[in-house]
Amino acid sequence: MSELKNKTAIVTGAGQGIGREIALSLAKNGANVVLIDISDKIFDVLKEIENLGVQGLAVKCDVSKAEDVEKAVKEAITKFGRIDILVNNAGIYPFKPILQMTEEDWDRVLDINLKGTFFMTKAVLPKMIEQRGGKTINIASIAGSMVGYPNLAHYSASKAGVVGFTKAVALEVAQYGINVNAISPGPIQTPGTEAIGLTKELYEQTVRSIPLGRIGLPEDVANLVVFLASDKSSFITGQNIVIDGGSTIL
Repeated sequence: MSELKNKTAIVTGAGQGIGREIALSLAKNGANVVLIDISDKIFDVLKEIENLGVQGLAVKCDVSKAEDVEKAVKEAITKFGRIDILVNNAGIYPFKPILQMTEEDWDRVLDINLKGTFFMTKAVLPKMIEQRGGKTINIASIAGSMVGYPNLAHYSASKAGVVGFTKAVALEVAQYGINVNAISPGPIQTPGTEAIGLTKELYEQTVRSIPLGRIGLPEDVANLVVFLASDKSSFITGQNIVIDGGSTIL
């Protein structure tokens, strides 16, 4: 419970799925957690975090809007006085063939997945620079960064962008003792993946394609986030760490 004691973390997309698990895992390791999402579900997650004996803050925020992000970060600093960890997890992945994809479809995905990561990072970095240290962890995906997926051109482009953004920012802020890394999950079982209508046949086909023989769980990603948020990862920066059960090595 002491790995991240007295640290303050911001997690976007913290209302459910991977984001919720990341927030809870950071709290279980002693961090105070600022939950950011457009959903009211963050208030339920806040109760869970406070029951763990750490402090939390829930802020409804659209990460694709700079003014929302700036306000949320100011609230976090007002309450906790510092920001040690930023996890850019907020993202959407609506399936759509490229020939049916509208400009609005494209913009919505890029605005949340990529521009949201830019807005949050830019808002948090001044405090981390002032503190001469911090950890930024961007949730990317094997889609775009490692492999292609049909009907996800916008999502794949956004996540490839997140990895490129991670590498560039890591170089800019290394001089301040700030680590910036990305995580690229493979198939992870979340409410979001269940909502897209994954059939039993497709689920079993997916499992067969994973050398370790199972779908990933949100806690698999959260465990890696905790490591990257800790001092144990102090010599790792600018990396895209793939967590996919071996899928992309086949």
